[in-house]
Amino acid sequence: MRYDFKRDLLWLFLRPWVWIPRIVEILSSLIFLTINLILQGSSNDAEIQRKLAKKLLNTLTSLGPCFIKIGQALSTRPDLVRKDWLEELTNLQDNLPPFEHEKAISILKEEIETDLNKIFKYFPNKPIASASLGQVYKAKSINGDWVAVKIQRPNLEFIIKRDIVIIKILAVIGGPLLPLNLGVGLGEIIDEFGKSLFEEIDYKKEAENAENFAKLFDQNPTVTIPKVEHQISSKRIISTSWIDGIKVKEKVKLLENDINPTSIIRTGVISGIKQLLEFGYFHADPHPGNMFALKGNTGEMGHLAYVDFGMMDSISNSDRITLTEAIVNLINDDFDLLAKNFQQLGFLKAEQDLRIIAPVLKEVLGGALKKNVGSFNFKEITNQFSELMFNYPFRVPARFALIIRAVVSQEGLALSLDSDFQIVNLAYPYVAKRLLTSDDNEIINLLSRVIFDKENNLRVDRIENLLDILIEDSKVPGKELFPVAEAGLKLLAGKKGALIRKNLLMSLVKDEKLNTKEMKELLKLIKTKFKPATIGYGIIKNLNPIFST
Repeated sequence: MRYDFKRDLLWLFLRPWVWIPRIVEILSSLIFLTINLILQGSSNDAEIQRKLAKKLLNTLTSLGPCFIKIGQALSTRPDLVRKDWLEELTNLQDNLPPFEHEKAISILKEEIETDLNKIFKYFPNKPIASASLGQVYKAKSINGDWVAVKIQRPNLEFIIKRDIVIIKILAVIGGPLLPLNLGVGLGEIIDEFGKSLFEEIDYKKEAENAENFAKLFDQNPTVTIPKVEHQISSKRIISTSWIDGIKVKEKVKLLENDINPTSIIRTGVISGIKQLLEFGYFHADPHPGNMFALKGNTGEMGHLAYVDFGMMDSISNSDRITLTEAIVNLINDDFDLLAKNFQQLGFLKAEQDLRIIAPVLKEVLGGALKKNVGSFNFKEITNQFSELMFNYPFRVPARFALIIRAVVSQEGLALSLDSDFQIVNLAYPYVAKRLLTSDDNEIINLLSRVIFDKENNLRVDRIENLLDILIEDSKVPGKELFPVAEAGLKLLAGKKGALIRKNLLMSLVKDEKLNTKEMKELLKLIKTKFKPATIGYGIIKNLNPIFST
């Protein structure tokens, strides 16, 4: 089961009784929607725009799974969709009408190929949840454990194969007529969408995703991944251990169960950042229905469970390091280098003159950050970019669609629990600490590029920025600084610190003369930041876990 446009186009072309009525249905719905957009789309009336967004939402929903997924994908693309429509598209339903229970049981029997009484002690007569691709039952296995059994909707492969071909044909034909700002062809975006959708309906692939994802958090007590029940799983069925938790969006229930919403936010955001910037493998659909809060805490971190691993994606090592570097450049207000990062990631063309881009980035990101990183709001920034992208050559590469979806979903969830939440209040300290303490060769090379300029001058101000970000909101600075001091000493003394030691020596010798200015500044910074009283708590905590929070 994989996406192949040419193969599927031939398959559909030979079945005119399939594609002709479906195209009529799709075109009639889209034409009616387009007429509404033409007549009222230019209106400045907020209520009219809200109704248009609702009409768009209802049209996509009524056209079925592929169009529902398109709506979800569009909700992550501020360069394609008006910002006042984005909010409505993010509200696409999670709980759609279920399909017939009898049909679900028939599919289950067909896939499992054995008597259900030999597998289940109890199986309900209706699902507990229903989505665009399948529905979930809470059942009890023969050994007495509760399990979640997800059964795929009937004929889903046929529906998706049919509709993806039609969607691409209509997109390629109609794309030039649409006022869209694309850096790549619309057909290429549809291809990326089709590929991910075919992977999502392969439940064997989802089971593999779940197990790979579980390995990443195997030693992390704050994140739980349900165990795949292979004996009750197949291509169209996936069963996992039941997660007895509370949907993270239900703030009242969280509080009733003595679960601190802020601790859940911390775990969700930090685990999301680790997936993107450390693991390079991430859950691309972290909406409220796919995340559950569990009782218990580990320090300031709540306990969180992920479910539904159909939409996963990877990020290349080079993109992962460049994203980390971009955040560091944002910390240091270096918008010239940030513009270069955007170019390296594909948001700008290789031949683009970056001299006109850096001021634009400073206008949007610098103005939002001001002097306080807590003023940063990812969604507000994407809204500002949605306006700038029609005047400047910014484009969102197709491979970043799922990353943006994941980040926006994560922040939206956090904001629903805490309206004052700022994602960089967690992201910035995480990146600063990782840059200053990691023994990963790629991160060490990045650290060298950040703290030394092209002439090998030591940028003490940048080291100070990173340290300040790390301890800005910390009640006990020593708790954050002690690992930095420990990692710094190990790096300078160890084999992996060769590049840093070399650059330090080169910064000391300039034009065959000894240059101690930068070293004096560094020693002054160390004396100021790493006072014995400041890091004392960190030492005590490191020696005695009783002091852990």
